[in-house]
Amino acid sequence: MSAKIVIVEDEEDLLELIEYTLSKDGFDTVGFLNTKNVSQLLAEEEIDLLLMDRNLPGVEGSEFVEQLRKDNIFTPVIFLSAKNSDAEIEEGFMRGADDYITKPFNMKELTLRVKALLRRTAKKYHEGSLAHRDLLLDKNTRTLLVNGKKVDITKLEFDLLYEFIINKNNVLDRDYLLENVWGDGEVYQYRTVNVAINRLKEKIDPDKSKEYIETIRGVGYKLC
Repeated sequence: MSAKIVIVEDEEDLLELIEYTLSKDGFDTVGFLNTKNVSQLLAEEEIDLLLMDRNLPGVEGSEFVEQLRKDNIFTPVIFLSAKNSDAEIEEGFMRGADDYITKPFNMKELTLRVKALLRRTAKKYHEGSLAHRDLLLDKNTRTLLVNGKKVDITKLEFDLLYEFIINKNNVLDRDYLLENVWGDGEVYQYRTVNVAINRLKEKIDPDKSKEYIETIRGVGYKLC
């Protein structure tokens, strides 16, 4: 699966050029001219990188990213901005940037910086925390946040959700889960898996509005 990148840029010609350049390199891009619907997308979908202008209509880009961090949305961010003084660049990093590119910039450099950041954050992602939509698993503290709020889950439920997230593009059958979560596929029964998944779904989606885990009849389960 290619990395999915959201681009927020109010200059339409530049937005189209960035989308075209990154798409040619195999990235999946989504473009916005303002921040209006960006927060909702970041909460609902797995986004690998956010390219953010700062001079935007409405909310200033770095203020928007600062609020994302307060809302426990830690999608990596590169600012693309004409704000190029040392103080403005420092401000961008203080508000949550992972990298900062000043305008005008070279498209080749942009692509290289995007690839470099994706490599760095992919490693960090596996070492520290795992995210999917508005779920955030902290491997160090073994805690779960759902839309920024802590949800108490058992060790087994944590391990189960962890397995789904690291295999988010795959259907996992019950034999796989018994072997990799419970550790012994011969002792436990399929019903054990069904009960545990239903209990986990009830905790992370009590009103059944988000459908994080889909049952693939006759096959297994898939994160969605």
